[in-house]
Amino acid sequence: MRTTPQTLSSASFTSKVPVVSARGIDMVFLKKPPSRLDGWMKSLGVPRPDPVGVHALDGVDLDVMRGEVVGLVGESGCGKSTLGRVIAGILDPTAGTLRFQGREASDMSPQERYRAKVAVQMIFQDPFASLNPRKRVLEIIGEAPLVHGLVAKAELSDYVDEIMMKCGIDPAYKQRFPHQFSGGQRQRIGIARALAVKPQFLVCDESVAALDVSIQAQVINLFMDLRRDLDLTYLFISHDLGVVEHIADRVVIMYLGRVVETAPTEVLFDTPRHPYTQALLANMPRISTGKQAFGQVVGEIPSPLNPPSGCHFHPRCPFASNRCRMEKPVLRPSGPGTQAACHLLEGVS
Repeated sequence: MRTTPQTLSSASFTSKVPVVSARGIDMVFLKKPPSRLDGWMKSLGVPRPDPVGVHALDGVDLDVMRGEVVGLVGESGCGKSTLGRVIAGILDPTAGTLRFQGREASDMSPQERYRAKVAVQMIFQDPFASLNPRKRVLEIIGEAPLVHGLVAKAELSDYVDEIMMKCGIDPAYKQRFPHQFSGGQRQRIGIARALAVKPQFLVCDESVAALDVSIQAQVINLFMDLRRDLDLTYLFISHDLGVVEHIADRVVIMYLGRVVETAPTEVLFDTPRHPYTQALLANMPRISTGKQAFGQVVGEIPSPLNPPSGCHFHPRCPFASNRCRMEKPVLRPSGPGTQAACHLLEGVS
C-alpha cells in the first residue's frame, strides 16, 4: 500500500455543485407488506396491526462533490449499503430527495434521467456473487455498453480489451468464465464492468473487504489511478478505518441509519467530535512500538425494528443525558469543515 495517500484537500470541493446530493433520505423495509386482505378487513372495520418496518435510513443528508472520495463508515447493519444502493438508483427511498448535479429526477427529461442513472455505477462486495457465472468476461463487461449504444458490436471486442487493460486484466482472458479467476481478478472484472458505461460516480460497497490484504492494496491503488485518469468521484463504503484513512478525502460516520459526524479525513482522525466516532477510533489497530489497550463500546447495537428514542447512540454513550434520550440531535457545524449530531457539541465551532 502506498505510504502517502493520493487525497486532495477537502476545501477544493466546497465551491462546486455536488455530483450527488441526498436530503432527508428515509428507507423503511416492511417486514410484512400490506396485502389485499389488509384492505378488505380495514373496509369491514376489523383492526389490523401496522406492518413492522426496519428503519434502515433515518433522515440522511449527504453531498459528494466532483472528484471527491467520500468514505462512508459504520458498524454492520448501520445502513451504509442501503444508502449506497439508494444513491446508485437500485433502491427507491421511502422519503427524501436525491439530486444529480443539482437536479432532481422530476426536473429532468427522460433522456437526462437515463444518462443520470448510467452515470452512477456500483461495485459490490462479493466479486463472485456479483458476476453472472454463465457468462464469459467479454459478455459481462461488454453487455451494458452495447445495450446503451456506447459502442458498436463490431468494435465491442476491442473496447472490452481497452477496459480490461485499464483495470489490470489481460485481455487474452476475456473468453473465460468468472470461476476461472482469483478473487482479486474477479473484483477487477467488476470494476471493469462498471467503467464500461463511462460513469462519473462510483459507489464502492465494501469493494476490498473480501480480498487478502496484499490484494486490497493493489485494488485500492487501482481505484486511485482510475480516479486520476478518468476524473471519477467515489462513495467508498467500508468498515475498515485504515482503508478509509488511506483513500478518502472526507469521512462520513453512520450509526443506526443516521449520519452522526462528517469531516475531512485528517481532521476526523486527529480530533473526532462525536462520542461514537471517538469510540471507533480508540479501538482502531495502529502500528506502534508500544502496547495498545483496546476497550469496547458499552452495550449492544439496538434493533432497527425498534430504534431508541432521541439520539440512537444514547443507550451506549457514557455522556448521555435526559435530553439525549428524548430529543433527536441535529447535524450541525462543530469545527472547520466538520459536522456532528450531538447535543454536547452545541455552540462548538
